Amino acid sequence: MPVNVPQLRAFVAVVDAGGFSAAADELGVSQSAVSHAVASLERELAGPLLVRAGQVRTTVLGERVLPYARGALSAVRGVEEVAADVAGTLTGTVRLAATPTVCQGLLPGLTAHWRESFPHVTVRVFEGDSAEIAGWLENGTADAAVLVDPPPGPGVRLAVDGYRALLPRDHPLAGEPVVDIRDLADDDFLISPGGCEDRVRALHEPAGLRFAPAHRVRDLATLISMVQAGIGVTVLSEVSRPLLPADLVLVRVSPRAARRLVLSGPRDRPWHPAVRALAESAVTHLPRCPLSGERGTAWRHVRPQCAHEC
Repeated sequence: MPVNVPQLRAFVAVVDAGGFSAAADELGVSQSAVSHAVASLERELAGPLLVRAGQVRTTVLGERVLPYARGALSAVRGVEEVAADVAGTLTGTVRLAATPTVCQGLLPGLTAHWRESFPHVTVRVFEGDSAEIAGWLENGTADAAVLVDPPPGPGVRLAVDGYRALLPRDHPLAGEPVVDIRDLADDDFLISPGGCEDRVRALHEPAGLRFAPAHRVRDLATLISMVQAGIGVTVLSEVSRPLLPADLVLVRVSPRAARRLVLSGPRDRPWHPAVRALAESAVTHLPRCPLSGERGTAWRHVRPQCAHEC
């Protein structure tokens, strides 16, 4: 029989989930149904798509078929969602990718708002670094992403997210309205490698400071715990505020620095119709979110617009 949508959906789910059992959970079907769908697709294409020994991975044929399978599924979702849009009822699943701080600090409130506003739309969140989420958006793994300082292109700017010094509440500088980055030179500096490291490094350069972190910590929770324990200080974005315990404070840092958080769909494919609705709803909801005690200065919210103006 010819290649069909369930076969492609099973194949892509196995690749994305990393195995047949996880794909079955993702699709809400039995593992045997997933195995049967993939096997029938392999018979139709006259070659194996997956290496099943050890960790499941694509074969050479599977790697070449994968982008076409993603494109076909994206087109099917688009047809279904356009029909729903015309009928006036948004439905379906939106796969949304974002960085860890955005996932932990911003998206919980937004996803709760979206669930209430769009009960027939399911938003599934994927966490990754900036490079990963851009790649997921490009290859169709994600339908939308909250991008950090993206180049000009389609998108809706959610906020301008300022950087702050993270200090223990009993730190000598904790009560200051603004802390010069040079004033932190006496403390051990901690950093979480990733997209923000370059921006934090850029804060040190104009002050003539050598950027030499005492510790590099991958996990954000560990970084926060180390500051809490008095091991050192760091610089985080304002979106991290909801994650902080009561004995830590965020203080405005000089020189000032910020990043743009832009909710976007893919650059070269039609957007999932629900993504536009989610974006428009987000920018009206965010000003009411208790993200910080400095609302209106730490965050600047704008109406939906093309990212050429972001």
